[in-house]
Amino acid sequence: MRLLLNKLRKPGLILLLATLLPLTGIAAEKTKPATNYKLKLLTNPILAPDFLLMDMDGQQHSLKQYRGKVVIINFWATWCPPCIHEMPSLQKLYEEFKSRSLVVLAINQWEDEDRVFEFMGRLNPAPTFPILFDSDSKLSELYKVQGLPSTYIINKQGKIVYRAKGGRDFDHPEIMGKVRALF
Repeated sequence: MRLLLNKLRKPGLILLLATLLPLTGIAAEKTKPATNYKLKLLTNPILAPDFLLMDMDGQQHSLKQYRGKVVIINFWATWCPPCIHEMPSLQKLYEEFKSRSLVVLAINQWEDEDRVFEFMGRLNPAPTFPILFDSDSKLSELYKVQGLPSTYIINKQGKIVYRAKGGRDFDHPEIMGKVRALF
């Protein structure tokens, strides 16, 4: 055993293992973030706090301007593996229901526009919904966000009806059905 440990400490062998490990699928499996399709139903829906945030084009968005529509608010960051994983499924959900007045607002935490813009260019599909900036985290405090990603689904009356902490597969039939029912 000691001989094996000594061999593993050799730089050449470590480099070889670091090169081969991703090819085995082991590294990818361990780094894939856990996601699911469950949403927490709020038995007593609460009025979603209004806000005014800027998007990547300098346009202001407030929650009040989307009253009468179903709104999904997703708090996220580029350094968050589950956030990265769920973004394409959030885009698929948006594509499915945007003609029925679904609004998706992805609210980035703590990062600057250049970093987010570069990140968006690497996603496939790239999001077509607004990316907003909560650079001082005042909105996430108002929504009592406890970790990233955190998602809130708001009905047409402006009340939070579902909440999710952690990554989700938004294109899963169960989530699609719950969003469809809100229309």
